[in-house]
Amino acid sequence: MGQSTAGRKPTIRDVAAAAGVSRGTVSRVINGGHWVSPDARAAVEDAIRRTGYTANHHARSLATGRAGSLAFLLTEPHHLLFEDPTYALLLRGAAEALSKRSMTLVLLVAGTEDEKANVLEYVRAGHVDGVLLISSHESDPFLGRMREAGVPIVCSGLPLALAGQVPSVAIDERAGAREMTRYLRERGHRRIAHIAGPDDTPGGRFRLEGFREQMGEAFAPELVESGDYGRASGAAAMSRLLARTRDIDAVFAASDSMAAGAIATLRREGLRVPEDVAVAGFDDSGLAETHEPALTTIRQPWARISEEMVAMVVDVIGGGAGREVTLPTELVVRESA
Repeated sequence: MGQSTAGRKPTIRDVAAAAGVSRGTVSRVINGGHWVSPDARAAVEDAIRRTGYTANHHARSLATGRAGSLAFLLTEPHHLLFEDPTYALLLRGAAEALSKRSMTLVLLVAGTEDEKANVLEYVRAGHVDGVLLISSHESDPFLGRMREAGVPIVCSGLPLALAGQVPSVAIDERAGAREMTRYLRERGHRRIAHIAGPDDTPGGRFRLEGFREQMGEAFAPELVESGDYGRASGAAAMSRLLARTRDIDAVFAASDSMAAGAIATLRREGLRVPEDVAVAGFDDSGLAETHEPALTTIRQPWARISEEMVAMVVDVIGGGAGREVTLPTELVVRESA
């Protein structure tokens, strides 16, 4: 094969001959691997490596009318992209999933109305084939505008404003929050505070609901504050809680970043973690393991979320209907609680 392709760029025909399969099989592997057996896919991938074949994305775009790329879209203030490690985990997983499909990932951040308008025009122009929407707010009409534009979208988390109308990959937020609350109560904690996320996001709403359900009659509204998932907001929420009462023996924050902020405030107030106040988070981002003390938290299956989102939006682009997928979470116990 090396002799026959000397001086010219290898083609799909060359890959098919080297793999012993049809050109159609090679094409299906290159475009996502649908309807290809594992043995045939392995043979094609090996042949691609041996021949040095690379896809001509420009030609494929002209032939198919597709860009060969997806947008990773975060509709949050820019600082959260760098402050919240969960976005980096999803971004890495999506990039890896797209690389397997010979597709490109385009990062878009739209935290203001002007930025959202620009992003909407960008995707309408066909620069990407679909969108992985990483955050959505019930009060924000942006998702509805994207849907009206006919852009294939898959949401991370249940889209509250359009539940049942837009495909999504979510975790069982309520079950995760119930499990953490149950764990804290079983450890003997009774005055448990909760720092919730924004109420118009699925994480903010459903994690609070799970906490309230598990607390039952012991639920105390005065022990609930909210933040924006960022560290500074967790610190501020903890300050407000302590200004209201010092009778708190545990804190369950709806994100690891807010848990870290809460710990900073507790220390500043002379309280020890976990000796005086146990603190737990949610996400199991990289922050949870490296924080001092390491955070007890609820683990999200980040790699699987990314893979499911990419697979689903590729399916929607190909004419699939999309669906709602809910994945389980896992309690991870560390030093903070």
